[in-house]
Amino acid sequence: MPDMKKTSIGGQALIEGVMMRGPKKTAMAVRHTSGSIVTEEWDLDLSDRPKIWKLPLLRGLYGLVDSLRFGYKCLMRSAELAGLEEDTDEPQTPAQKLLMGVMMVFSTVLGVALAFGLFMYMPSFLYKVLAGWFDGMTGGDFWTNNAVLRGVFEGVLRLVLFLVYIVLITFMKDIRRVFMYHGAEHKTIFCYERGEELTVENVKKQSRFHPRCGTSFLILTLLVGIVISICIRVQTVWLRVLVKIALLPLTVGIGYELIKLAGRKDNVFTRFISAPGLWIQRLTTKEPDDGMIECAITAFKAVVPENTDEDQW
Repeated sequence: MPDMKKTSIGGQALIEGVMMRGPKKTAMAVRHTSGSIVTEEWDLDLSDRPKIWKLPLLRGLYGLVDSLRFGYKCLMRSAELAGLEEDTDEPQTPAQKLLMGVMMVFSTVLGVALAFGLFMYMPSFLYKVLAGWFDGMTGGDFWTNNAVLRGVFEGVLRLVLFLVYIVLITFMKDIRRVFMYHGAEHKTIFCYERGEELTVENVKKQSRFHPRCGTSFLILTLLVGIVISICIRVQTVWLRVLVKIALLPLTVGIGYELIKLAGRKDNVFTRFISAPGLWIQRLTTKEPDDGMIECAITAFKAVVPENTDEDQW
């Protein structure tokens, strides 16, 4: 709706909770094993951020890295509060702490390597194999030298892999609950943007599909990646992957500017670029129960500034 307030407050679903980030504070509300809601808050100081990271395109990369860093911290903390990480009274020895640190670093590096291999290397390698096979059948080089087909194939395959991953994890009970909290987060933000009182009943009436969402941002970034892949004329697989990695900041920056535009404006263009992300949110958000909405409302109220003009998107 054109007369809706556009807020800069955004959030993230956690394990049995929700994290919200406002212009001055960040807060998370998690359902403790005792049944009560535990709230933790942090002051958000962006004054020391270098001006270069406030520029268009560059601010998207800064925002992504910062959100991943702080989101991971809140996710791990929510796991503790929700009882998924068993506490022990026995202190760890220095050797045990070192081993745990090494294992975490190793698992992180392995995860990043698998992600790059799956989403970066495999599409380029697979197209090279298929293009060589088709050109061998026809006796030409149409497929090998077709930059448009290569870029579209690689981009669509990445989208398919992402969708398959999302569909598979929805079968996990814990992930489905995270997606329900994701829905509670969106509904709460919509309720605030419509100027309604933040109550469970008011929040329940709202849509769980929000144009300014991390899922929509990922989809837009993948779509932007297709256009950028078409412009890359390098055919050597490993060199092509390196070029894509070098262009990731640009891809992320364009995706961020598009999602920022979609969150601010409501017109034919923004509805068009928002459509894929809103559709994917049918998978990544679920209808929450009242307790989940209570967590989202608690986290949201904690970050609303006294001067509500300060959270304009």
